[in-house]
Amino acid sequence: MPRLRSSFTKDLIEAGCDEAGRGCLAGPVVAAAVILPKKYKHKRLTDSKQLSAEERFELREEILRDAEAWAVAEVSHEEIDIINILNASYKAMHLAVEQLTIRPELLLIDGNRFKPYREVPFECIIKGDAKYFSIAAASVLAKTYRDELMQKLAVEHPGYGWETNVGYPTPAHRDGIKLLGITPYHRKSFQLLPAQLELFEE
Repeated sequence: MPRLRSSFTKDLIEAGCDEAGRGCLAGPVVAAAVILPKKYKHKRLTDSKQLSAEERFELREEILRDAEAWAVAEVSHEEIDIINILNASYKAMHLAVEQLTIRPELLLIDGNRFKPYREVPFECIIKGDAKYFSIAAASVLAKTYRDELMQKLAVEHPGYGWETNVGYPTPAHRDGIKLLGITPYHRKSFQLLPAQLELFEE
């Protein structure tokens, strides 16, 4: 596993930012922002997609303990349908940064695009969650928060496999939509089924 970097700069207060749930058919998009100590090191922390669910939840506790500041924010499925998923992802990151108890001097954004937040400088880093500890930490917090939320909604709306697919377009999720129709939590602006199949609402 490649070694992640502790920081992008020597002196600036950096907040790593990442989101979870952009490709899902249901539920909110969730973002996190994390400020870690300047020379932070961790043997296991990396991109949340490379970790098991158990590892993510273990690391979450360590991130919450070690972070100088952290925040998680969500933008609902209704708002995603209004402003689109890309803008919703930016908004979720903005809301997370806004909640930080320490004002960052630089934002490290996972990905290649971002909408500026106030006057705070930012760097977009492709696959940044596998390159910088702060972005990896944000990816873990966003992913675990959203997974827990979707697992709770799975109890309320069984039959879509959300307890395991957490809203992503798996065969089980699409089969649930075919059989049961859509829930109030589905993103109606997304193609929930292949175009030739008709959707109906409960």
